[in-house]
Amino acid sequence: MSQPVAFVTGASTGIGFETAKKLAAHGFTVYAGARRVDKMEPLKAHGVNVVSLDVTDEESMSAAVGAVIAAHGRIDVLVNNAGYGSYGSLEEVELAEGRRQFDVNVFGLARMTQLALPAMRAAGRGRIINVSSIGGQMYEPLGAWYHATKFAVEGLSDSLRLELRPHGIEVSIIEPAGTQTEWGAISGESLLATSGRGPYMDQAKIVAAALASTDGSAMSTHPDVIADAIVHAATSPKPKTRYPVGKGARAILLLRRLLPDRVFDVVIWKIYQRFPA
Repeated sequence: MSQPVAFVTGASTGIGFETAKKLAAHGFTVYAGARRVDKMEPLKAHGVNVVSLDVTDEESMSAAVGAVIAAHGRIDVLVNNAGYGSYGSLEEVELAEGRRQFDVNVFGLARMTQLALPAMRAAGRGRIINVSSIGGQMYEPLGAWYHATKFAVEGLSDSLRLELRPHGIEVSIIEPAGTQTEWGAISGESLLATSGRGPYMDQAKIVAAALASTDGSAMSTHPDVIADAIVHAATSPKPKTRYPVGKGARAILLLRRLLPDRVFDVVIWKIYQRFPA
């Protein structure tokens, strides 16, 4: 059989960028998609095919997936990594921004999956790997919209796993903890822009500091560690259904399962208060 074909979304930086490189190193023909095509230029040196992709635009998604299937007849692995964190109090975040958060993090993921599935079913095999977060099973103050999308990704992926099993297609969920990418800083900036003044100001300063700290914190994880988990999900004969990965991921999720809600509320807030606002 020819080289397996992988498509990675959100590949301009961080987890998606590292995943594209590692899949190429593992013998995949890799297509990396993102809006910021210039950021993906270094991937070409690793043999990665770079494509323009906007997961909120039907024409963009259809064209990108269609081109890969036209060239190879299939997509063996789809890594749905595109996403961002929109933070701010529910009261202050415009509904249009909430909808955009779902468009990128949920509906973009779902549509990319819809486009890839017919070829996977025809081949009788495939892997759908959805990058969620530990935030798909826990929560933070001022993160209602972001966590709502990640809870949705978890439920969507679990249902998808069952319905695709008869077709030989595996579904895995990647659940990173804090990662050393630009994600945290960008999320913190948007939080302060939305809720940095007014009734939620004190909380916003603390949460923004915590989000921004992931970029260089000793408690955060380099994205290539997350990429290793994705490669395992793409190549293992028996991929896991979930991959909690990164420093503290398993511990936080264990606490979430064991502690009553109000006790976990206190634990989360105590952790956040350690960061200087």
